[in-house]
Amino acid sequence: MVMWDRIKDQAKSFQQSQSTRGTGGGHGQSGAHGSGSASGGSKAQLVGLFKTQLASVKSELKSGAYRDASMAMCALVAAADGQVEPAERQRVEELIVSNEVLQNFPADQLRQRFNQHVDQLLANFDLGKAEALKVIGKAAKKPAEARAVIQTGIVVAGADGHFEPSEQYAIREACAALGVPPTEFGI
Repeated sequence: MVMWDRIKDQAKSFQQSQSTRGTGGGHGQSGAHGSGSASGGSKAQLVGLFKTQLASVKSELKSGAYRDASMAMCALVAAADGQVEPAERQRVEELIVSNEVLQNFPADQLRQRFNQHVDQLLANFDLGKAEALKVIGKAAKKPAEARAVIQTGIVVAGADGHFEPSEQYAIREACAALGVPPTEFGI
């Protein structure tokens, strides 16, 4: 629970920095702030807050680097425990194609890239992880995209109401690949 509180605090800080930059839409920002200020904040509210923050910068997240890095991030989170059950793969695919920001891209492109990474991770986890982190690292050139990749990973990891230690570790590794301090997200 303490970690979710730290992530919530980091999300509020991120939201405030986005407001300062002036890139966020007014209505999305106020909704995010209201959710984040709830006492203790539930995991569902936190995931909702990250979704709102991502939606507020949706117009900036249209590059192939963001698309590819996000799909690698989703696969890394899904396979963080070393396995991906068919039901989990399907659940993550559904999250991907229904994600408002990822709707900037054709669903078939997203599915293909996600499944390619999952297949690589399942065939040889270490090589698959190295390839996924390499693809994730390509988003480091644009700080807004790099942070959005991490937020996308957290949204996917937290969608089931659990943020497993293996998922946290995968996200910390992605932070390292992107040059983003994991403490920025309370991880």
